[in-house]
Amino acid sequence: MASLRDIRRRIRSVRNVAQITKAMETVAASRLRRAQEQVMASRPFVHSMESILADLAGVSTDGETPALLQVRPVKNTAVILVSPNRGLAGPLPGNITRRAAQYVLHEAGSPVQIIAVGKKGRDFMLRRRQQLLAEFTTLPDRPALGDIRPIAQIVTSGYAAQEFDRVTLIYTQFVSVVSQQPVVKQLLPVEPPSHEAKAAARDFIFEPSPAGVLEQLLPRYVETIIYQAQLESTASFFAAQMVAMRNATDNAHEVIDNLTLTYNKVRQAVITKEVAEIAAGAEAMAKS
Repeated sequence: MASLRDIRRRIRSVRNVAQITKAMETVAASRLRRAQEQVMASRPFVHSMESILADLAGVSTDGETPALLQVRPVKNTAVILVSPNRGLAGPLPGNITRRAAQYVLHEAGSPVQIIAVGKKGRDFMLRRRQQLLAEFTTLPDRPALGDIRPIAQIVTSGYAAQEFDRVTLIYTQFVSVVSQQPVVKQLLPVEPPSHEAKAAARDFIFEPSPAGVLEQLLPRYVETIIYQAQLESTASFFAAQMVAMRNATDNAHEVIDNLTLTYNKVRQAVITKEVAEIAAGAEAMAKS
């Protein structure tokens, strides 16, 4: 049985851990609020851009199809894997890397090059000996659109040069504080709108022309979708970390309660033993 000193030391250690996890929960909750505001503010902009793109794609361009809309047989695939830079976020890093592995191994159907955005995805793909095309592991928690532009330039220029024939974006979508969903989305070629969207295309006059507007809009569209994915992943990370740290704090308090109970039992046993020894000694002296 552990001594009273050992139990006190364990209680003190667990209490220190609980203080750390509680502080991390508080920090994650504060950052989650700002990240969630960014996500909610950006979603209407993305939906509006998709609507404009649907209107443009529903208009005849009377010319060559823009490079980012061209569909060709898939011989090579580029995957943008958006993952956290840090751990201590429960199952979230494992969920996104497992979903990426499933896509690369069973769904891509062609050789894959990885563009890793985040250390967890990069390290996972390196352990699986996948080819890395580029890595971005220094993005801030509150990225600007300019931070995303190099990623978009790699995929748009590579697709236009036919270095790969499909670009897939894998990220974690923020659903709620307790729910984050891995998402696999085709980024390039830009998927054409549905028949309903084409039929509902409004009669706009485009200047200089629909093709000219599309050429300018498509790269911005790619940047915006990657930026939105990064915002969603950041909010998902802080939500998962907040929940994980809250659970860790609760578990630490439970361990402290159990150790305190054990400490009291051991202490009572020690006292009882000492009383018994004193009584036995007094009885022996009386008999002598």
